[in-house]
Amino acid sequence: MKRKSKLTIAIATALLAVLVAAAVYAQNNDKYLLKSPSGIAFSDFKGYEDWSVASSARTDEILKVIVANPAMIKAYKAGVPGNGQVFPDGSMIVKLQWKLKKSTEAPIVVEVPDVFSQAFVMEKDSKRFPKSGGWGYAVFNYEAASDKFTADPKSPSDCGYACHTPVKAKDYIFHPYQKR
Repeated sequence: MKRKSKLTIAIATALLAVLVAAAVYAQNNDKYLLKSPSGIAFSDFKGYEDWSVASSARTDEILKVIVANPAMIKAYKAGVPGNGQVFPDGSMIVKLQWKLKKSTEAPIVVEVPDVFSQAFVMEKDSKRFPKSGGWGYAVFNYEAASDKFTADPKSPSDCGYACHTPVKAKDYIFHPYQKR
């Protein structure tokens, strides 16, 4: 084989590998292209998978794990909102929600996460969200069958500012930082 042909094949193979890698990367990061009807971008919460757990909650059907970004964790540790202060702009939480199932492995009766269903996000930005106590709300639904997120078209009316007004005195946050 001629040297030029080998070089052409090597370049074509490398280019194909780069295109495949880019396609896989894009597919796995499609959620970060989403924007809610309220204008909140999922990309604002990039890295939430590694944020600290602030709290958890459970309904009859859903397990909720609330994670917070470093700015919010720092405020929690400083006593916000119990000390009369409000969370600083830049504070963010993500409420990760799973449907539940009974464990088939545990020796006791226990429910465990089953299907991930949605990410409910809150972002503190007093300039962008002055009418809602400085908080912006959005819901991003997850469809397990397609492994895709979508912006909830009802968001934030699904549960936003109006839902959080009962905890206005706690800067609109239901979940306290749990002791460790």
